[in-house]
Amino acid sequence: MKIVLKALQDQVVVLTGATSGIGLATARMAGIKGARLVLAARSGDALNKLVKEIIDGGGSAVSVIADVSKEEETESIAATAMEAYGCIDTWINNAGTGLYGRVEAVPVEDMRKLFEVNFWSVVYGSREAIKHLRASGGAIINLGSEVSERAVPLQGIYSASKHAIKGFTEALRMELEEEGVPISVTLVKPAQINTPFTINAKNFLSSEPVHVPKVYAAEVVASTILRAAVKPVRDIYAGGGGRVVAALGHFAPGLSDIFMEKMVIPGTPSGRPPRREPNKSGLDVPTESLSVEGNYPGRVARTSLYTQAMLHPGAASLVAAGVGIALFRLLRRPSAPRFT
Repeated sequence: MKIVLKALQDQVVVLTGATSGIGLATARMAGIKGARLVLAARSGDALNKLVKEIIDGGGSAVSVIADVSKEEETESIAATAMEAYGCIDTWINNAGTGLYGRVEAVPVEDMRKLFEVNFWSVVYGSREAIKHLRASGGAIINLGSEVSERAVPLQGIYSASKHAIKGFTEALRMELEEEGVPISVTLVKPAQINTPFTINAKNFLSSEPVHVPKVYAAEVVASTILRAAVKPVRDIYAGGGGRVVAALGHFAPGLSDIFMEKMVIPGTPSGRPPRREPNKSGLDVPTESLSVEGNYPGRVARTSLYTQAMLHPGAASLVAAGVGIALFRLLRRPSAPRFT
């Protein structure tokens, strides 16, 4: 089965979670590249501003105010796309939110709600996309995370939701391949990205959370997503730091645990007071904030050589070898303890 994807300027692209962070960066980039956009989010005011911005810039876009944790509202996104443009070529399941706190401190009700937003929205979106792509072909792009491969402390339920997205995406890909359905299914796994994620997340820590480096710009992920929209990609880390963390977790899980315990747990609380009350987080209400960047105070990487290389097969083997050598040297240092 050969999957052929259209050039981006010839595509109708559905994008959920379009008004913040990665989604916003992707919408703007896709608009500049000429895609016709169907942009979905809960934040109506921010969504309308974004659509106007894209149209004023010479692009084409329509908006759908939708809560993608509800299946019927996901169906309305597809209906709007068909009414506005008559087809769908790429469906990007990007919507999601965060939840910070130790596992025993987070209410189970909030854990379940996060799964509705992060995981079930991907299920609903993928199933709806298949209805429209089965005959004509196209791409489904699901947003996982580096924590799809290696969970992190203080984000236990978020990590679990991204693990679930990985499992669902892999199963879906195999089933469509076996049927010979011409749909490319991609899992994009961003590393730590400087978006409002840490500001909007529901937070049970004593202070506002912040990412632990290495941190990348949202545009690194946006360019990765749009590459997968025009060329079939199985899965890809957006930001090489995520690949290193995942590899360390695979080859030296005990050492990885110690790293997380010593670096991530003390490094996540910023010491600054939270900007949002717990019941006004992105998990509970629309944020109405049209913002790409977050609260990370350090250097933000604007590119990822690793990701660019992996998207170009000729260089991918060299990069993979380099990651392997780096890990081998790290684990062979005489001073490094061994864990099993």
